[in-house]
Amino acid sequence: MTDQLAPGANPLTVVAVRSHRHRAPLLRPFITAARRTESVDYVVAEVELAGGTIGQGSAAETVAVTGESADTISRALDGPLRAAVEGVTDSVTGLSARVAAALEGATSAKAAMEVALHDAWARDAGRPLVELLGGRLDDGLMNDMTISLEDPEVMAQHAREAIGAGEQILKIKLGHDIALDRERLAAVVEAAPHARLRLDANQGWTPEQAIEIITGFTADGLPIDLVEQPVAAANIEGLARVTAAVELPIMADEAVWTADDARRLVDSGACDLLNIKLAKTGGLRGALEIAEVAHAAGVECMLGAMMEPRISITAAAHLAIAHPAITMIDLDPPAWFASDVPAGGYRQDGAWLRLTGGPGLGLEPLPADVDRAGGDR
Repeated sequence: MTDQLAPGANPLTVVAVRSHRHRAPLLRPFITAARRTESVDYVVAEVELAGGTIGQGSAAETVAVTGESADTISRALDGPLRAAVEGVTDSVTGLSARVAAALEGATSAKAAMEVALHDAWARDAGRPLVELLGGRLDDGLMNDMTISLEDPEVMAQHAREAIGAGEQILKIKLGHDIALDRERLAAVVEAAPHARLRLDANQGWTPEQAIEIITGFTADGLPIDLVEQPVAAANIEGLARVTAAVELPIMADEAVWTADDARRLVDSGACDLLNIKLAKTGGLRGALEIAEVAHAAGVECMLGAMMEPRISITAAAHLAIAHPAITMIDLDPPAWFASDVPAGGYRQDGAWLRLTGGPGLGLEPLPADVDRAGGDR
């Protein structure tokens, strides 16, 4: 990316690592083919540098995807991840490598620590993180709004509300029931006929079902931009069959966690697009590696997210705006939260997401007593 990412640049000394847990209710349930979520338990990581600069990152409980609960995230942050960086002087690249090597798995917890390190690094430099990643603060990307998996009439109402609020791209959750999926999509199209659509089956179809239903959508002339992870993540051969058989672009999500995954998918022609998520990659460095693989292959990427809080989403937005391979974002989770904390980071202008500036992530510190897990707000 840039010389600012060189291993020897800007050494940091980490003097303390802390974490605190939170719970945030959602405005309404978020439903996919894989799970139903009504509130989000998450953990905030804080990294303090010599001189007093503090950076923050976060990780949401995503048992169904990464296998991590709030308990395991807290244990990872307070145990091996803290031990990996506390008292260490190194570049942000070197510190990130220590985080990656500290334990197996725990990608969400690693992302929280690694984002906190990058926030502290950029704050210490007095610059927005996007600039240190090689991007421009003034750039932005068009966001989407997810319509979760419910009865057709409910999805139609949510689509109308989203378009009324200025959204232009709707991400439609589908999966499992082919006939009902057709009804759901028809209801959304009727409610929002001018919206662009992104479909996400969350691994809900077999390859044969995916080919049948996607071919039908194409024949109907529906305004669909892409179909995300139509088949099981492990079924790379099936994903490749779908990609070869349909006209619509196919995006891999659950199938891509690392740069090696990305390279295998791209080289085998198993998909047309990649969805990068910090909670899968273990943070910004792993995400950058995937984006570089995609960029070299001429493949476009989406920067997506789990149902994660504003800190995580802001970090993802900085990376997305910085990297040329990332042309799409799916960063609407904070719009689902009943509380919008911490302040700053980014703003949504209609369908457009834009960074607000300020050093690091541009966020205010999140107090430990806000949205406390197991207690009142």
